[in-house]
Amino acid sequence: MTKPKPTVLLAYPGQRALAESLARHSGYALAEIKVHHFPDGEAKLSVPAELTDCCVVLVCSLDQPDTKTLHLLFAADAARDMGARRVGLVAPYLAYMRQDVRFAPGEAISSRSYARLLSSGLDFLLTVDPHLHRYHSLSEIYTCQAVHLSAMPALADWIRREVAQPLLIGPDAESAQWIEAVAARIGAPFRVLEKVRHGDKDVRVSLPDVAALRAHTPVLIDDILSTARTMATAVQQVRAVGLAAPVCLGVHPIFAGDALAVLAASGPARIASCNSIPHPSNQIDLGPLLAEALPALCQT
Repeated sequence: MTKPKPTVLLAYPGQRALAESLARHSGYALAEIKVHHFPDGEAKLSVPAELTDCCVVLVCSLDQPDTKTLHLLFAADAARDMGARRVGLVAPYLAYMRQDVRFAPGEAISSRSYARLLSSGLDFLLTVDPHLHRYHSLSEIYTCQAVHLSAMPALADWIRREVAQPLLIGPDAESAQWIEAVAARIGAPFRVLEKVRHGDKDVRVSLPDVAALRAHTPVLIDDILSTARTMATAVQQVRAVGLAAPVCLGVHPIFAGDALAVLAASGPARIASCNSIPHPSNQIDLGPLLAEALPALCQT
């Protein structure tokens, strides 16, 4: 029987918690990418000096991507120079998926440009619930091996442990796919709010009849918590129809600007997120999910 090739996880600065979870659940060795900044703003990247015949997995979520991306490409090149046979990236949050079409003349289709950039330096990419709106799969734009996982099993397991008699509620029609998947996994009722957006910060929703479900604990689920206005409006609507204060769950806790304060002020019972992006609200660990998918990518 052929012995598996060694795999090494390399944590980018600030990504240690997720990397440690990956190491714990996969059994892979863990080291760090070291970043030094020169006075002129340029960066020097360092990886372990001995990576011969290893599969090297860079661990870094891609929120605030502009600086991170360049650093990761430097680290990928350095790993190959140190003998790595395969280099991949675990990025639970994948940036630049919003601009998937040219909305106005002259605009860059940044999702395609970014995919070409990452693919140029990586053998594989592993991510979670990317914003696939007009694309059916990442393979439409990524030429490296690109695999995306769903966080819904992790959310379902957390709800099963933490919430008694849940009623799952999606804040908009787009969230229906995730709500239905979680509801099916835990056997809970669900509803989806109807949303009308009048601007980035002006969102109105309505909640289908839930009179028979007042004894349940509402659980709001969305993939990306960015401005959090949609979720905050949903919390208010849930309370307005007489339901208990809801639990708010998100896969990717971006929480731009005052988003967390806005959501907290709307009156939820609890706010929790996956650790796809480091944030104080992280309570749902994606490490086991990601670790399960890594062997097939590393041993290719």
